[in-house]
Amino acid sequence: MMKNLCDNMITRIAAAKMVLLLFAVSVAAKSGFAQNNFEVRGYFEYLNNTWAPRNSAHWTNVSGLYNRLDMRWYPSNSFEFHAGMRNNFNFGTLMADFYPLYADILLKDYGYADMTFKIAKDTSYLFYTNIDRLNVKYTFGNLEITAGRQRINWGLNLIWNPNDIFNTYNFFDFDYVERPGSDALLLQYYTGDFSSFQFAVKSDNNKRVTAAAMYKFNVLNYDVQIIGGVMNDEVVAAAGWSGQIGGAGFTGEASYFRDADNFADTTGQLVASLSINYTFKNSIFVNGSVLYNSKGTTDNAGMGAFLFLGNMNPKTLSLSRCDLFMQLSYPVTPLIKADVSTIYNPYDKSLFIGPNIDFSLTGDLDFLVMAQLFAGKRGTEFGDYGQMYYVRLKWSF
Repeated sequence: MMKNLCDNMITRIAAAKMVLLLFAVSVAAKSGFAQNNFEVRGYFEYLNNTWAPRNSAHWTNVSGLYNRLDMRWYPSNSFEFHAGMRNNFNFGTLMADFYPLYADILLKDYGYADMTFKIAKDTSYLFYTNIDRLNVKYTFGNLEITAGRQRINWGLNLIWNPNDIFNTYNFFDFDYVERPGSDALLLQYYTGDFSSFQFAVKSDNNKRVTAAAMYKFNVLNYDVQIIGGVMNDEVVAAAGWSGQIGGAGFTGEASYFRDADNFADTTGQLVASLSINYTFKNSIFVNGSVLYNSKGTTDNAGMGAFLFLGNMNPKTLSLSRCDLFMQLSYPVTPLIKADVSTIYNPYDKSLFIGPNIDFSLTGDLDFLVMAQLFAGKRGTEFGDYGQMYYVRLKWSF
């Protein structure tokens, strides 16, 4: 017992030292520590999540203290080094209610290299660090080569990205604005002002390989991309576009997947999304999108995309045949922004509504109040989650 007490004390002292070190680096960067060839950016935040499960009087809660550091070093005109890390301290009754499942999910690293490290852990708290960027970029003329953990962003739509085969993000994980990365090699060759050729290859924690090439070009004022390659054990062919119709943004993406080992004996899966967005003269922003999944169900979809974390890919953006998205945002004042988004499953009639209001308290301090409200019958895509309420205070540097 005394040994456990000493071990807990040591881990807490180590955690406190790390927090103080991170704070010192942040203050130094804010005070002008960063030189011309070295940059440090990031933020500290407090986020509270209160979960009211469906048909339950037992509300539960998890709070988090988060720090992000993004560091870039430019030793020459040709080289750039980028390191990014997330330091997270989660605590509350939700950690205890789902112990050890919730902590194990947070500690899961899906990259080829495991760069998520536990610092301290108990039944009601977890302190850990995740390195989600660690790469070097070399530029030679029109050629760029980036190796290491990085984000390969091939998506075009604002919500659902079937073309994003390397590091698909979860819309419901709203607080992870940087989005996940991949352990990959990326080659980009710019063939013109509006055209380029890219090739990327990555390996995940199960040693599965995703490799693809993309050609981007502009035609009739539309940016068009064509993709071909493999994602894990499947062949993928994809395309996307981005342009405007009558002043409205118009984007689309489609990806087709088929088993590589049994190509002739299986049917493929088509995942496609279409999006239109427009900003009115009074600054109201409207965004609408539709997601189609040829292998999605037209019955009750069950619990769809996992709300918190998970190794998502374009095939699992939704378990439904079709989802509809709508977003409306408005700057109430220059310092206050209101936003509401909805997702509706037309087959099982379940619904998500996400209202939020963001206050800019100072130039680098923001306060957010948000809810994620789910409605529907048992067994539907959004019917079994209940309601979630968030409060966040964030200081950026």
